[in-house]
Amino acid sequence: MMSAALVAGNTVVFKPSDAAGLTGRLVIEALVEGGLPAGVLNLVYGGREAGEAIVHHPRVDGIAFTGSNAVGMAIFRHAASSQAMRPVLAEMGGKNPAFVTESADLQVAASGAARSAFGLSGQKCSALSKVYVARGIMDDFLGALAETTNKLTVGDPRHQSVFMGPVIDEAARDRFVEASADAAVAGSIVLGGTPLSGDPFDRGPYVAPTIVHGLGPDHQINRDELFVPFLSVLPLDDLDDAIENANSSAFGLTAGIYTQEKAELDRFLNTIEAGVLYANRASGATTGAWPGFQTFCGWKGSGTTGKGGLGSWYVPQFMREQSHTLVGSS
Repeated sequence: MMSAALVAGNTVVFKPSDAAGLTGRLVIEALVEGGLPAGVLNLVYGGREAGEAIVHHPRVDGIAFTGSNAVGMAIFRHAASSQAMRPVLAEMGGKNPAFVTESADLQVAASGAARSAFGLSGQKCSALSKVYVARGIMDDFLGALAETTNKLTVGDPRHQSVFMGPVIDEAARDRFVEASADAAVAGSIVLGGTPLSGDPFDRGPYVAPTIVHGLGPDHQINRDELFVPFLSVLPLDDLDDAIENANSSAFGLTAGIYTQEKAELDRFLNTIEAGVLYANRASGATTGAWPGFQTFCGWKGSGTTGKGGLGSWYVPQFMREQSHTLVGSS
């Protein structure tokens, strides 16, 4: 978002999350070293009050936001209630599904599901949250998924061999613990479900990558974005019914499918309500858009514009169109 605003000729006030201040500073330092003139890019630290001050400031011509649906829509409503509408580009998370049919390559599906659900500790708006699996291959898939997940190393993310580090803070760990306890009552925990302790896990809020099974499709865990390494597995009896259930979500960011049947792939591509789609991808069921090749945008409660980042329609959103009619000019 910041890059597009700069390319379009704007000055930028950048406020990173107060939980990721160091990352925000490193990004700014890299751009300044790249030659940005003084005053073009401005770093502001703070929490909710600082964010609201920026959003409410009359000299701010537009707002680009990444975060929760609740905050993004509050920003949008404030802009709409002002005397003049300002553009609001909000990317607001997702509850991203994948589908595994009977014709799927189970090893590829298990790899893609684990990497999408647990990469970056599940703290990606595109992370896989729930996977619908054909009932006839459920046991085989769960076995392959558990085997793949058990091979993922959890630890200090500064080490190259580590796949999954801690969650961002204690609030995220508490959310994980609550979801795990709820899943154990309403369904069953296939793998994980507990915080991790002992060295090096005592140096941060570490949790185990977790797979749960047996929750109803409308259970809260299958509706709400958790933003932790937590994957719910649901049975698939009919692909159309599973897609319809996934589409009932308020979100529509990413989705994936594993199938060798063209008819199933076509039904998925034509009916799923999401902005970024993947098929038969071992490196990530719902994650991993490549800059320059895949646009990134959300439908419904996942985004306010429907225009994909990295796409041809993205940068113009940070510009104003102006028509010139000049008569008799030299």
